This record gives sequence, structure tokens and C-alpha cells, in this order.
Amino acid sequence: MSEPDFDFIVLGGGSAGYAGSSTAARLGLKTAVIEGGKDVGGLCILRGCMPSKTLIESGHRAEAIRHAGDFGLRAEYLGADAVAIRDRKRRIIGGFAGHRRHQLETGKFEFIRGHAAFTDPHTIEVTLLDGRTRTLTAKAFLIATGSHIQWHDVPGLREAGFWTSDDVLDSDHIPASLVVLGGGAIALELASYYAGIGSKVSVIQRSEQVLKETDLDVATELTAALEARGIAILRNTQLLRAEKTATGKRVHFTHDGAERFIEAEEILYALGREPATDTLQLASAGVTTKGKRIAADLHQRCGAPHLYAAGDVCGPFEVVHIAILQAELAARNAARTLHRLDGPLEKSDYRLALFAVFTDPQVASVGLSEREARAAGHEVHVAKYPFNDHGKSLIHGCTHGFVKLIAEHPTCRILGGSCVGPEAAELIHEIAVAMHFNATCGDLARIPHYHPTLSEIWTYPAEEIAGIIEMHP
Repeated sequence: MSEPDFDFIVLGGGSAGYAGSSTAARLGLKTAVIEGGKDVGGLCILRGCMPSKTLIESGHRAEAIRHAGDFGLRAEYLGADAVAIRDRKRRIIGGFAGHRRHQLETGKFEFIRGHAAFTDPHTIEVTLLDGRTRTLTAKAFLIATGSHIQWHDVPGLREAGFWTSDDVLDSDHIPASLVVLGGGAIALELASYYAGIGSKVSVIQRSEQVLKETDLDVATELTAALEARGIAILRNTQLLRAEKTATGKRVHFTHDGAERFIEAEEILYALGREPATDTLQLASAGVTTKGKRIAADLHQRCGAPHLYAAGDVCGPFEVVHIAILQAELAARNAARTLHRLDGPLEKSDYRLALFAVFTDPQVASVGLSEREARAAGHEVHVAKYPFNDHGKSLIHGCTHGFVKLIAEHPTCRILGGSCVGPEAAELIHEIAVAMHFNATCGDLARIPHYHPTLSEIWTYPAEEIAGIIEMHP
């Protein structure tokens, strides 16, 4: 049998793919990256984290202008320039994408533009972008092809026309009204953006709760805050059909059992994403799957010992920093399997799993939710403190939301934290650091916090839980 072409082949050139390939190359593995997208950069840079936050920032600034009078300032919101917002996004994202392309093209690995499919556990056939084909073999593979928009059939929706998040990110038009299908992170972030720049926004959520990843009290608080901004959020619904009207679009649905409809200029389809694995012929390699998702273990292996996966294709969390950590770990484990690195195989650790939603107000969490902690059998203490009783948030004019700590009894060790409120995505990292060092609520309460700051709000629930456990050990 001839020597394989490469030690390590990575399918996908996004954040996970680049992280895995650069790690493998540093460890001395002969590595190749296969990327078939029209543009290079991956979901986070091109159509996810970075471009969406660029638009959302414009929405936040518009909201601030509207409330300038609350701070004794004379200012008037005169509307948004969709072309200028889009062009700013293109400039910023163009820089990020250009840097990633440079990293891929000048890395210590071969960068191949094309679409790959397995023909056996060690072989892929690559259809190059120029139409030629190339057969490649490798000792190990990392599958990091990301995700794409998941389609749920809604009668009449294709005929009526709709936007996806991809369309929003490159739109030069601001609709007067928008109906959002879905209540996940992407749906709520874009609803918050459009409400910020002046569109009338309605959200149709299938279940009783938006943001299914969070505890009910967190989701309920965010819903109330968004509704206070004028966003209509309808939960416990079932989509029936969509249709064109003389002035826009109409969505029919049931709400608490009664049939209703909403009319809007545009429909935003935001009902989730799914792993982009359709064309990879995973069965030919013996990759383990659960539906369309690759079933990877904590070593990131997904079948034979030389097959690995990272990122959205396998989960369990579809966020970029975890995808990067998974890919780097997979590359190190592949190097160990190929006897290029000493030591036992590493395992992914999701104890500090972070989650953030960049709505206004923001939502963030780390570790276990209260629901997850109780389901796992932990005896827990839970304490919350509201932003409407906190000095710095009152100065900011931010009165919606709270922070929440979940601690183990009787050790007082912090198991998780959640935040709904100003700069939640920044504030949550204080709890991530505390949990990294296995801190207790007593530890957190004793750490000095400057006054007045937003971050000192964490000391209040920490003191409450520490006090309870001291009184009732």
C-alpha cells in the first residue's frame, strides 16, 4: 500500500478548520485544508458572529439616540441608511476575511479549493472549483464543514418570498415592518437590530419559551425587555401558511389554539441551522452520525480512531470558541494517534460552556443552568439580583434584567451563572474565570470590586448564597 498523501486532512476552512490545520502543522503533520465555499473565511467571519454584530451595533446606537433626552441631551433620530450600514459591515468583514484567507494560503499546509467526499475511510475525492477532480489520501481527517440554514416547510413561504440571516447581512433595504419566524439567538438578535433602527417587528416562536438553551426566568425577562421596546413576541404558536398581499406578506399561525395572522413588508426565516454534511458521503468512511449531526465523543473522534470532527457538524454547542477548542484538541489527538505527540488522548471539557445573545438587553450564561443542575442531581442554591436596584446600571439607564448564580450545596462551589442586562456578554466572563478556579460564592463575594461598576452586581447573589450556607451548612 502506497504512503498516504497527507498525515492530516481538514475538511472546511472556517475558524475550526483553520485552528485544527494550523495546530496539526505546528506538530509536524503534513496537512491539507479543503475549502469549497465561494468566499473564504467560514461562517463566523462571513455570515455569522462578526457581520451580525456589526449590524447589531448600529441598532444599539440608534436606540441610544432615541433615549438621548433621558440623559439631558438634545438629539433626534432621523433614521438609518441601510447602504451605509451594509458598506461598513463589508469593510470590517472584508478585513477579517482577507486576514483569514492570507492565513490559509500562506500556512504551513496545502490549501485546496474544492468540495470533498469520502470514498473510503482514508480517501476523499475533491471536485476542484475549476471542475477537475483530485483524489487524496490521509492517515487522519478532521471534519469541520460547519452548518447551513435548516429548512422547515411552511406552505406558501417560498412563493411569498422571505429573507434568511444571509440576506439580512447584505441587504440595502430597511423594511417598515418585519415578522420573524423563530425565537432563537439569531432570530432575536436580528429582531433587536431591526427594532433598533426603526422597523416594526413581530416574533413568532413555536414553543412557550424563547431561547430554549436558557432557564425560563431568563427567557421571560428577556421577552419582557424586548416587548418594552415595542417588539411583539408571540409564543406557543404553530405556523400554518404564508402568502403575498398587495402591500407585503402575511403569515398565518395559531396562537394558544386560535388562528391569527400578521402582515409585514418582509418575513425573516430564522428557524435554525443544521450540520453541513449532506455531500460528504460520511457512510463511506464509517463516520458515526445521529441524523445529520456527526456523533463525536469527547476525544472528538467520530468512528475509526483516525476520524475527528469539530464545530457545528457535531456540537454540542454551536459557538465559535468551542469549535476552535475542539479542532485544536482533535489535531493534538490525531498527532498522538500517529505517534507524533506523547501523552494520553485529551477530552473536551464543557464545564465552562459559554452562551451569549447580543440583543438589547444582552443575555449570557456559563456552566450549568438551574434546570440542568437540578436534572443532573445537584442540590443547589440559587440567588438573583436585579439591575433596577444596582447603581451603575441605573446610571446607564438600564433597568431590565438580573444576574443569577447557581451554587452547589454544601460546598458553595459555583456551578453556573446567567445574566440578562447591560453588557451581559462581557459580565459573564467574571463567572467563567471564577468557575475555572473552582471558586465558591464566598470566594467571589470576598474579591474586591470597584464601585460603581456593573461587575460588582455579582457580589450580591454571591453574598446571599454564602450567607445561607453558613447559616445552614
